[in-house]
Amino acid sequence: MVKERARILVVGGGYVGMYTALRLQRKLKAELRRGEVEITVVTPDPYMTYQPFLPEAAAGSISPRHVVVPLRRVLGHCHVVIGEATSIDHAARTATVTTLASADAGRAELLGYDELVLAPGSVARALPVPGLAEYGIGFKTVEEAIGLRNHVIEQMDIASSTRDPAIRDAALTFVFVGGGYAGVEALGELEDMARYAARYYHNVRAEDMKWILVEASDRILPEVGADMGRYTVTQLRRRNIQVLLGTRLESCAGRVAVLSDGQRFPTRTVVWTAGVRPHPLLAATDLPLTDRGRLRCTAQLTVEGTAHAWGAGDAAAVPDVTAAEPGTLTAPNAQHAVRQARVLGDNLVHALRGEPLETYAHAYTGSVASLGLHKGVAQVRGRRLKGYPAWFMHRVYHLSRVPTVNRKARVLAEWILSGLFKREIVSLGSLEHPRAEFELAAGGKHLDDPKGSS
Repeated sequence: MVKERARILVVGGGYVGMYTALRLQRKLKAELRRGEVEITVVTPDPYMTYQPFLPEAAAGSISPRHVVVPLRRVLGHCHVVIGEATSIDHAARTATVTTLASADAGRAELLGYDELVLAPGSVARALPVPGLAEYGIGFKTVEEAIGLRNHVIEQMDIASSTRDPAIRDAALTFVFVGGGYAGVEALGELEDMARYAARYYHNVRAEDMKWILVEASDRILPEVGADMGRYTVTQLRRRNIQVLLGTRLESCAGRVAVLSDGQRFPTRTVVWTAGVRPHPLLAATDLPLTDRGRLRCTAQLTVEGTAHAWGAGDAAAVPDVTAAEPGTLTAPNAQHAVRQARVLGDNLVHALRGEPLETYAHAYTGSVASLGLHKGVAQVRGRRLKGYPAWFMHRVYHLSRVPTVNRKARVLAEWILSGLFKREIVSLGSLEHPRAEFELAAGGKHLDDPKGSS
């Protein structure tokens, strides 16, 4: 039993936010029924996105709705508020939140709390590259993943229908910036999908397309080790994908990608996956931050020197107690976020009940990455896998980690069906502008309308 009534505010509905709230409602089931605890989750979206499945969603192997987990369904004992926390005054135990209703009214709402779980995650780290804001495409949300899929197929349609060689060349040139998980997996899956789609175009061949991966460091996929990184570079180059290491994107203004090595590529597609940065909300709080803007946390996932405040995931700088070198922080990835959420939830319950806290300690077990259908790399417990075994392990691992039995069954069913039938290569770009046709009809003038005649 908790010592007194507690209002718990969870800011963020990503890995940490959802899994922490899920843990809390399981551990505090009796207290929630008696009204001793109240859990509120503030999140911009009514769902949690399982980001490792975004490349497969972009390639059409998984339906977009199966990449997300509806929060109201899994957090049935929590109050889910769809809105954006814009600032937090922890000294006063209040958060300023803008919801859809308050935005229409032109005002924000204040939410009071007793315990704060701050887990807004991260946002794309966009550098001041000329043209990037106008032409760059991100790859962090399900909307961006599906938008990129539609965009790639539309570029193939443009190339197929034009007689201008310059337009055709730019349409069939795809530049990806960033050699981490997001960039490599997105490139691998989309190139695989586009190669398959090319067979249905009478004048577009797979060899006509240029796929370019730009990475500023001297290696890609550092998480899977140097050897597997070099293997990945070799495999991508065998697929005629240009991998440019030690190279930066200097500009993409005027739809021309200019690289630091002097190369220029006219292109209509620049995908930016070059890292993330902490959510801007952290700067609008009175909580301690590191030099890089992350929340300064302890190994027990409390905010350093601050009572009743907790943090984990991408937004938090959590000490890695398993590292040999002092001062090492846990990596901002999904593997740590999910595990930290469980410990955070347990520790919050311990704190409410006056019990000692646990220390978060997780030894790195390995990493897996997909490079397209039946292709992948993995390093698990010192063992290196490549090709089909690594791809299969990638699917098994992430299927075991995606939340809810419902989502596991749906994803597995889609994988089975995609193995039995051909890929879907339809572009639904019009979904991004659903009112366009109606607006055209409503704004048009008809001959049978006497008021519309001139």
